[in-house]
Amino acid sequence: MDLQLKGRVAMITGPAKGMGAAITLAFAAEGVKLALVGRDIAAVEPVAQEARAAGAEAVVVACDLTDAKQCEKAAAVTTEKFGRIDILVNVAGGSGPIGKTGVETTPDEFDDIVTLNMNGCFHTMRAALPAMMAQRYGKIVNVGGTFGMRGRAGRMAYSASKWGLRGITKSFALEVGPYNINVNCVAPGMVDGPRFRDKVCANMAAKLGISVEEAIERHAADYALKRVTVDGDVANACLFLASDASRQITGIDLPVDGGWAML
Repeated sequence: MDLQLKGRVAMITGPAKGMGAAITLAFAAEGVKLALVGRDIAAVEPVAQEARAAGAEAVVVACDLTDAKQCEKAAAVTTEKFGRIDILVNVAGGSGPIGKTGVETTPDEFDDIVTLNMNGCFHTMRAALPAMMAQRYGKIVNVGGTFGMRGRAGRMAYSASKWGLRGITKSFALEVGPYNINVNCVAPGMVDGPRFRDKVCANMAAKLGISVEEAIERHAADYALKRVTVDGDVANACLFLASDASRQITGIDLPVDGGWAML
């Protein structure tokens, strides 16, 4: 299917590695013009270079997503460079404390992850939406997580932040729908990669006295499809929700988890 994204302009947060890099390069392959937004521009630049090598236009924009003014500046830089903003993909986020109960979680740990995972998306949406509303067209895709759909013991702070992001997504969808703007949330399950293997699975392995590979197998066994999600699965979902193939879909949570959240 031709998603007809060529020439569209996308702001993507958190593009430096893992899922963010995969999403960035998937959009580059579709001919999307890219504003790659992140705090560490040195880490983002190699991905931008790879996108350019694939034929895409890409500019790197320095921005601390927890600072509303910097997000407004990032949106302004994007419109100055490309003349418009058609797509916003909010990938940037953190995992918060892993393996801590709510009682063990400190107020600072809770505040830090909620600020990053909720406020960051709010700031970028608020910054990008005026341009979308003026042109009466836009696609916003927030990357949440299935722990924001079912909850998870030992991940209370992260789960709370992703539940909150779902509310932000749905409320904005209702408010900007009349401007022909779709706002949706992709909810990955566990995604294979360094954070999954080195933190989540390593933590499980240490607690149960098993290997990391055995921990990965235990996670896969929880899913209907018996396999762990990879970055490309999430990228494909983002492409779909950023395209006009999803023109009549807004305010949804799309789990990309091999069948865990629905069980």
